[in-house]
Amino acid sequence: MTLIIDDSRPIFVQIAERIEDDIIQGRLPEESQVPSKNEFASFYQINPATAAKGVNLLVDEGILYKKRGIGMFVATGARAVLVEKRKEQFFEQYVVTMLREAEKLGISADQLSDMIRRGDAK
Repeated sequence: MTLIIDDSRPIFVQIAERIEDDIIQGRLPEESQVPSKNEFASFYQINPATAAKGVNLLVDEGILYKKRGIGMFVATGARAVLVEKRKEQFFEQYVVTMLREAEKLGISADQLSDMIRRGDAK
């Protein structure tokens, strides 16, 4: 596990995103146990409360759940939920921004499509 600290975003958000990435990429399968907040805190050398805040974000979203006395686990269906969430974020961050810029530059839908296909060839 590596976490590159991005000073522009809260660490607990980065912890949550790291767990999401591990779920999406299959490193944390559904119903598997996730590292404890103390393991995250030790590994990343952060306060356990910060790690807990990141984990709790995912609990609040239904991505993780707690088994009393055992730890946190990945919920069934979590990967599909996260993939849909990330697709929507991708659309908002990249596609909408790209379309706005294309409109400003007078790039037609066909030209934009050609540019995307050209990018696939690389």
